[in-house]
Amino acid sequence: MGKTEQYYRQVLSNDGAMLFSLIDPDKSPLEKGATLAKISAEGGADAILVGGSIGAQGAVLDQTVSMIKESAPNLPVVLFPGSIAGFSAAADAIYFMHMLNSRDVYWLSTAQIQSAPFIARTNVEAIPTSYLVLEPGRAVGWVGNANLVPRDRPDLAAACALAARFSGSHVLVTDSGSGAPDPAPLPLISAVSKACNNREVMYFLGGGVRTAKQAEDSILAGADGVQVGTAFEEGNVLNKIKEMRKAIKTAGKSRV
Repeated sequence: MGKTEQYYRQVLSNDGAMLFSLIDPDKSPLEKGATLAKISAEGGADAILVGGSIGAQGAVLDQTVSMIKESAPNLPVVLFPGSIAGFSAAADAIYFMHMLNSRDVYWLSTAQIQSAPFIARTNVEAIPTSYLVLEPGRAVGWVGNANLVPRDRPDLAAACALAARFSGSHVLVTDSGSGAPDPAPLPLISAVSKACNNREVMYFLGGGVRTAKQAEDSILAGADGVQVGTAFEEGNVLNKIKEMRKAIKTAGKSRV
């Protein structure tokens, strides 16, 4: 277990839940991404995720990650890659992911085989991660050719979570897709959480969380953390992050 994963475990042990600010360099590049990272740190986010389904790669990704590190030096910066090009050696860690419900062998194993030797030559921590795309899926579902998990089938989501746990993943991310109208239903979150067996696998929820109430309900249902991207891209971002953090930490404390 590397430094970033140890940090995750410590925060969960102390607070019961985590808030991730997800920055997409395709939408918030360079100074814009760095400013969002600084606001996220001031608002109390626990970590910065960097990635996106399209365009989050190359020089823009590298420079954005470096600028984020300068703007929020006390938070871990973790890559949430949309492809093998979504890597930057300036990051602290990377979710070394396979898309558990992709129909395409590329997202199940080929991309991982291609990228593993390169990552091994860097100091970036690789965190074994399973990625599960739920309805509606949005861009990531389309790009990853996902066999989307229906929102009304928590049993199927739980089966996938068990597969992630039994195959050795340290993290499971369920994602309804960036810009999804709503987060995953609470019964589905609860079923996935139970399958993760009391944080044997850390379970983080992505997609559709826009309000503090939604974040709080998701944590109370069993998610260990919530990652928020779209909701932090407009409006009074600092207030949103503070409200989201308060709700998440209050709900998390009830689970410690």
